[in-house]
Parts: sequence; C-alpha cells; structure tokens
Amino acid sequence: MSKKIRTEAVDYLFSAILSLENKEECYTFFEDICTINELLSLSQRFEVAKMLREHKTYLEIAEKTGASTATISRVNRSLNYGNDGYDMVFERIDAPQEEA
Repeated sequence: MSKKIRTEAVDYLFSAILSLENKEECYTFFEDICTINELLSLSQRFEVAKMLREHKTYLEIAEKTGASTATISRVNRSLNYGNDGYDMVFERIDAPQEEA
C-alpha cells in the first residue's frame, strides 16, 4: 500500500468502517461521510471490477454501468497491477456462507 495514504486519519477512518455491523449501518455512515456522487462512483468502480473479472468487454461494461473507458481502464490496471484488494474482497463475498 502506498505510504501516502497510510496516515493516522486513514487508520481512524478504516477503524470506523470496520466497526459497522450490517448494511443498514453502512448506508447510515456512508450517506453521512460521502456525497451521493462519491458513493455512486465507488460502487460503479466495484461493478466495473466485477464485470472485468467476468471477462466482459469495455463496451458491455460502459453500456451497463455508464463508466467511461478511462474509469474502466483504471480499474483494469488495479486488477492487473494493484494490491489484489478487489480479488480479496470478491473471494470473500462470493464464497458460500457457512451456516452457524
């Protein structure tokens, strides 16, 4: 991870995010901390990453998500040369949930 973002303030933000217990709490927190456009941009990038992993074309992705080719390219670069954060999260949310 880039040392530029490893700050006390970012650590505190991540601690706050990790304290959230369910989707409703996520909606409450993220609606307060992000603008609607920021939240929609984050979710768009996440959807683009999912579609790229499914081997969709840039055209298919742009048509479905409304993302620009620049955004799609940036996400693709993160998938190929990033820190594997997308893959880590997709593996976790796509894994079958064990029953308690």
